[in-house]
Amino acid sequence: MLPYIAEFLGTMLLILLGDGVVANVTLNKSGMKGAGSIQITFAWGLAVMVPAFIFGAASGASFNPALTLALAIDGSFDWALVPGYIIAQFAGAFVGACLVYILFKEQFDATDDPGAKLGVFSTGPSVPNLPLNILSEAIGTFVLVFAIKGTGNVAGLGDMGLNYIFVFAIIVSVGMSLGGLTGYAINPARDLGPRLAHAVLPIKGKGDSNWSYGVVTLVGPIVGAIVAVLVYGAIPW
Repeated sequence: MLPYIAEFLGTMLLILLGDGVVANVTLNKSGMKGAGSIQITFAWGLAVMVPAFIFGAASGASFNPALTLALAIDGSFDWALVPGYIIAQFAGAFVGACLVYILFKEQFDATDDPGAKLGVFSTGPSVPNLPLNILSEAIGTFVLVFAIKGTGNVAGLGDMGLNYIFVFAIIVSVGMSLGGLTGYAINPARDLGPRLAHAVLPIKGKGDSNWSYGVVTLVGPIVGAIVAVLVYGAIPW
């Protein structure tokens, strides 16, 4: 039971901090409105790192259904745990997004732009192009998962949690290099859990939840993660 609780709480904290920084920077009447993409990108990296340090020993700190599935495919994760992990990840992401809405309700009410409100919860493309958007998410997730696997080649990296600091660097790097294309979900739960929260919460003037884009943040990360572990496994290290 502990691994599932850890995945739920870790993903909830990830979304609380990650969606929280977007709300902090983009919504009206926030004290940090206009701080910009650099703050958002670094904060998302920290949003992954902080719960990884807390819950890594308990669950492995996946917080990402695409990563969980890929690790099961390459044999480094128990298939029996996959359904429970994925449920916990999506549930945690949903609850984290709800907490962001509660905390920033006054700022949501003061913001007229429906796109800005949706952007707090979920990602979207700068240029809508379904094949390229899926490819962007796939490549971003490939980099994430391949690099995570690669940490195993560095002796002692896991000592004192240095591997989690490296994951922070991966997230920031992907965000700063590729994030402008699709918002770099690189995690189905990170996008679809909060998107569901956006759909069901009583957000003033929220507009459409753009569920048609969900295929990008579901298919792209899963394909990218699976290809990453297959390529990594094919290399004669």
